[in-house]
Amino acid sequence: MAKLDQALSYFHDRVSDCIKTGKNISVITHLDCDGITSGSIVTKSLIRSGAKCTVRTVNEFGKNIIEKMKNDSRQFHIITDLGGGFAKDIDNALDDNWIVVDHHQIPQEEFDNQKVINAWKYDVDGGKDVSAGGMAYLVSKALHKENTDLAWIAVVAALGDRQDQGEKKSFTGINLEIAATAKKNNQVEIDLDILLVGRETRPLPDALAFTSQPFIEGLTWNRDACLSLLNSSGIKLKDGSRWRVPAELTEDEKRVLLQTISKYISTKNASDILDELVGYTYTLSGEDKRSFLRDAREFSTMLNSCGRIRKAGVGVAICMGDRTKMLQEGENILVEYRTFLRTYMNTLSSERWRITDNGHYLMVNGEGLVPENMTGAVSSLLGGSQKNTGKIIILRTNGEEGTIKFSSRKSTGCKSEVNLGLLMRECAAKVSGVGGGHAAAAGARITKDKLDEFLDYLEQNVSRMQSSSVSE
Repeated sequence: MAKLDQALSYFHDRVSDCIKTGKNISVITHLDCDGITSGSIVTKSLIRSGAKCTVRTVNEFGKNIIEKMKNDSRQFHIITDLGGGFAKDIDNALDDNWIVVDHHQIPQEEFDNQKVINAWKYDVDGGKDVSAGGMAYLVSKALHKENTDLAWIAVVAALGDRQDQGEKKSFTGINLEIAATAKKNNQVEIDLDILLVGRETRPLPDALAFTSQPFIEGLTWNRDACLSLLNSSGIKLKDGSRWRVPAELTEDEKRVLLQTISKYISTKNASDILDELVGYTYTLSGEDKRSFLRDAREFSTMLNSCGRIRKAGVGVAICMGDRTKMLQEGENILVEYRTFLRTYMNTLSSERWRITDNGHYLMVNGEGLVPENMTGAVSSLLGGSQKNTGKIIILRTNGEEGTIKFSSRKSTGCKSEVNLGLLMRECAAKVSGVGGGHAAAAGARITKDKLDEFLDYLEQNVSRMQSSSVSE
């Protein structure tokens, strides 16, 4: 980890110098949960150190953003959860006045650029061992040791990026260390439990209905069906006139609930679904006991919803500590977000022409239905559905300015060795598009006139990578 320590020292020295000389610093970050959290962590640490800084979110990073940065009045730029593959362009535009803090896979030529502080350069798997929020936490801690109290935000970041990939939804690598710090700080309580949304705050039927990972056909977002199922289980749902919440269930009641859900699913994938429903929970001790933010996973969903509905500023404000007007706004956005997702998933389910099953992978046409800023959320839900177990999901929809946006995910139980980040980057590059991401989650953007060519490349390469991984 000596190389990582050197990178953290570099960040400390460069940023400290900017603060001492009174330079204005711009923080640019992605608009999803990991972007909002990483941008907030860096911004909070800068403010604490007396920096003059601003933070803004963008949907994706490209040459148009670099051009805006070049014409920006701010003298130094920190880019979080974005920027991979653009180091040469940023160098040309900004000279030495920038740093990228990220965890996505990057091309080999960027490994030698010290301004790129990326997990993969230090033999850390950015797909599961650390998020952008985790990397932001490390550089902030390097800036000043008091910033260890930002560990809880990095826990939310890792959950938002679905990095709870260890046994029973635990963390691995640097994420595990950060979670341990947050626990030591008395900011996070970690328990093994049923993974229902709003464990301490939501009535049982709502908690089951709002649980979308895994996505259970007929139950997810269907409160009436969930209430009927719970009534059939014999579990006591109310204490007097007050609805009970999941955290109040006894161990016996939890067993009964899982058995009841298992009977409802009754498919060959039932055991996978039940495995997904039991795991480590992360409760944020500092949040009000009645607040939906106490459940770190629901906190991460709220941040994702803020970004996807183009209100990322609300998420940033909440991460920075606002618990007044912005908190209510965040809850309203979460309700709106879930309503949109329910509509998209119901339509995809009823309009079967949109989905082509090619055996190992699913091609999903979201054009005219799914907005480009919601592709990641929808592909993740499709990947969590029991009927798609073991498959790769590739969703496309209309993008801005005559483009097509793609989002790809490995579903629950997918054993494929295909690296989606490399797949998307290579196939997009062949048609002058851009793409990249992680092994299990990635995206791309191409021009509409190149769609058929891109789909041909995609099909050839998924099949090629699939067969080579099987032969190995």
